[in-house]
Amino acid sequence: MKKIKGLFFFIFIFNLINNPVFSQDNVFFIDLDLIIKKSEEGKKILDKIKQQNEENIKLLKKKEEELKLDENEINKKKNIISREEMDKEISSLKKKIKLFNSDREILVNNFNKLRETSLKEFFIKINPIIQEYMDEKSINILLDRKNVFIGRVDSDITDDIIKKINKKFN
Repeated sequence: MKKIKGLFFFIFIFNLINNPVFSQDNVFFIDLDLIIKKSEEGKKILDKIKQQNEENIKLLKKKEEELKLDENEINKKKNIISREEMDKEISSLKKKIKLFNSDREILVNNFNKLRETSLKEFFIKINPIIQEYMDEKSINILLDRKNVFIGRVDSDITDDIIKKINKKFN
């Protein structure tokens, strides 16, 4: 009787160890950065962000050049004007520099908000498309490419998603 129980126990343990595990989870990944860069809607957003950045840079360079001209004018007058006048002009320049720094900070903050909201709106728009694709292909888990160390090439569905996004918005 002990031998039969031992044999059944051995067979039971052997079957547990030997049975392969078959996962029913379908795990895929997409490259969100590539979707933004290659989809038509993403390109529009990136162009809008780039244009705003270029406008900000032009404006800041123009103001910076004006400040440099003011500084050069003060340096030219340095030996000609009185000490009180010099202090007034230096004080005025410092105020302009402080205003410039404040304006620059406001531009940077506004630009960051624009970029953040534009990208957030883009992802809100494409979320239903990605969800629909996941439902069609019975995908359970979808990861961002940045968070995947290594994966099979056929698990990358970025190109399919880009095609669906372009089809939806064009």
